[in-house]
Amino acid sequence: MLNQFTITYPQTLPDFLQLSREAFEQEAKLAMVVKLFEMKRLSSGMAAQWIGMNRVTFLLSLHHFGVPMIDLEEEELLSDIEHA
Repeated sequence: MLNQFTITYPQTLPDFLQLSREAFEQEAKLAMVVKLFEMKRLSSGMAAQWIGMNRVTFLLSLHHFGVPMIDLEEEELLSDIEHA
């Protein structure tokens, strides 16, 4: 079962952003999922599934929002390399 919620926005907002209503709503949904991924609340796989993309496409779309695919501290990265 899926839950649903409604977001209210000005009717003119999609036009102002030069998007169709459908494109604006899809971008808003993607922005929310990207933010949850950035906050480490969702895995990339869960985020991709939620937005209806495959994982690679989701990861490649992150740069549009200024979010890195991999967000590791230097020590974490060196540890991963060492144990690879």
